[in-house]
Amino acid sequence: MVPPVRIASLVPSATEMLFALGLEDDVVGVTHECDHPPEAADLPHLSRSVIPPGLSAADIDRAVRERTQRGDALYELDAELLRELEPDLIVTQAVCEVCAVAVDDVRAAAAELPSDPRVLSLDPSTIGEVLAGLRELAQAASAEEAGDRLGRDAAARLDRVAEAVAGDEPPRVGCLEWLDPIFVGGHWVPQMVELAGGEDVLGLPGERSRIAEREELAAARPDVVVAMPCGYDAERAAREVRDHAELVAGLGAERVVAVDAAAYFSRPGPRLVDGVELLAHVLHPDRVEAPPPGRLIELEPGPRAGLGARG
Repeated sequence: MVPPVRIASLVPSATEMLFALGLEDDVVGVTHECDHPPEAADLPHLSRSVIPPGLSAADIDRAVRERTQRGDALYELDAELLRELEPDLIVTQAVCEVCAVAVDDVRAAAAELPSDPRVLSLDPSTIGEVLAGLRELAQAASAEEAGDRLGRDAAARLDRVAEAVAGDEPPRVGCLEWLDPIFVGGHWVPQMVELAGGEDVLGLPGERSRIAEREELAAARPDVVVAMPCGYDAERAAREVRDHAELVAGLGAERVVAVDAAAYFSRPGPRLVDGVELLAHVLHPDRVEAPPPGRLIELEPGPRAGLGARG
């Protein structure tokens, strides 16, 4: 019998993967942002953000830029608690410097631990790499069978979406990952749009999210704007659209949808598949059934974009 592995997860997507693999009893510590499944939030917290809560989108962006330009960390790691938990495996990431404790800080802390843990960094840029990372994590935690099963299930669900939307005209889609300043979705988001039967007219598959000017967004002529501010749920995303109604209206889209990005788009974990299914319904509502309530809010487009909600 393989002995249990004591696992410290320093990235929310990895925590979701570990629970999906049935390894919740092996997880000894998580980040302050690990909130899915809900019981993950009850585990010891190994990190905290140095960015104060309650800031506007512009103020958050400004604070992040100032700290990164100075070389200051955005998150603090509780190295003493990490030592007490004695992990065998620490899971982290380096794909986004504003999403988790810096990987160099994690490796430095791990090197000081008597338990001599393995540090596994999951750094996907595409859906395929997310699923490959799931299997890599499963192997590192001695849960290969569960990893294979989850990978097959995710692939089958994506295939079903592709079959459902096949042959339909792909709407032109613009994904906004932040609204002040404007960031367009990158990494796996453009691929999610394509899998859902759309054409991402702003982002490039596998490339980083990037700042875009209003003129570029308007020239792209999206049919559908999807507001997915990183880390926000659908209600908070809808508020951001309302706060930037003039900007959104200037894109000339026929439809504006705010989605739960924190759950289904920002984190490269198992729920990205739910995000593809959600997008497929947004883009092809007659072919793909609606997701459960709370995952998206459709807003009125036009000169008063986002000031009222539909559906």
